[in-house]
Amino acid sequence: MAEVRLRNVRKSFGKAEVIKGVDIDIEDGEFVVFVGPSGCGKSTLLRMIAGLEDITSGTLEIGGRVVNDIQPKERGIAMVFQTYAIFPHMTVRENMAFGLTISGAGKEEKKTKVQEAARILQMEHLLDRRPSQLSGGQRQRVAIGRAIVRDPQVFLFDEPLSNLDAALRMSMRMEIGKLHQTLGTSMIYVTHDQVEAMTLADKIVVLRGGEVMQVGSPMELYHEPANLFVAGFLGAPSMNFVEVKVEGVQGHEARVSAPALEPITVATKGRPIVAGDTAILGIRPQYLRPVADAEGMLHGTVELTERLGSETVVDVALRDGSKLIAALPEDTVLERGRNVGFDFDPAQAHLFPREEAMADAPH
Repeated sequence: MAEVRLRNVRKSFGKAEVIKGVDIDIEDGEFVVFVGPSGCGKSTLLRMIAGLEDITSGTLEIGGRVVNDIQPKERGIAMVFQTYAIFPHMTVRENMAFGLTISGAGKEEKKTKVQEAARILQMEHLLDRRPSQLSGGQRQRVAIGRAIVRDPQVFLFDEPLSNLDAALRMSMRMEIGKLHQTLGTSMIYVTHDQVEAMTLADKIVVLRGGEVMQVGSPMELYHEPANLFVAGFLGAPSMNFVEVKVEGVQGHEARVSAPALEPITVATKGRPIVAGDTAILGIRPQYLRPVADAEGMLHGTVELTERLGSETVVDVALRDGSKLIAALPEDTVLERGRNVGFDFDPAQAHLFPREEAMADAPH
């Protein structure tokens, strides 16, 4: 096991800088997830840690050793790819032992390590099969097994579940979580799937445009997002954003209102909210409560109701034309065209400067 440290790490392809001065600390035995939209640099960053991409500048340490110029095989890492990368002509046993064979390990060492990896992954009965006889989830477990036998200091996962269907993805997500608990080894996991990030991670690193937006525990990022981007990226359904007028600011609180919103007082949480400006109010769909007779703090008209079994998701058009999503109890029924009102606890709302919304707009 080992800690991983990135200090002002940068990566450029020609004149295009894709990783822009990243600083991250990954502690020994920690499960860290890099998450962000496509093109944010998360896979590039992982490949730099693996040694598959050169670092343009900055320092990368694994286990207290600077590894910028160290070959991948000497870094003490093992990587699991999105595309399994297992050999179709080899058995499961041979695939799992392949790295050991290349490194010149003895027959007994290979046998012992493969058997132990197969036991951990519950694959003993599959060792003599070929990949063509395996399901997608079983093939991915072979790839993970091949990483386990190398006994690495750090496991690297590059979107390993993206090729699986929803049911298999959930099953394999649980398997990877159990694997981390069993091995206690540092793991770095890349995904664009926020559910994987929230359920697997000890710590999440949110990336955007090659920069770190926020680092923290899943619930820290969920409840205390550092900015509008993080607030909108984490959570399903996504956080609602309503443009509001800042009527006044006193201390760490602001009084805000909108055509579809009754005046409320919201904590500024240290953000630069200025009286007379417009700002963005963020409210999670799960915190909205329907109110009888269309009363309440927010007002609009039901456009669509989706019954999902565990909850009911309602799309609402507010009076100013903006949209709102409410995640309500499963037995809630709101007909299309109905005028509705919602209450929420202002302490659960977030207020962001409007400039953040403008910065996040597509160019």
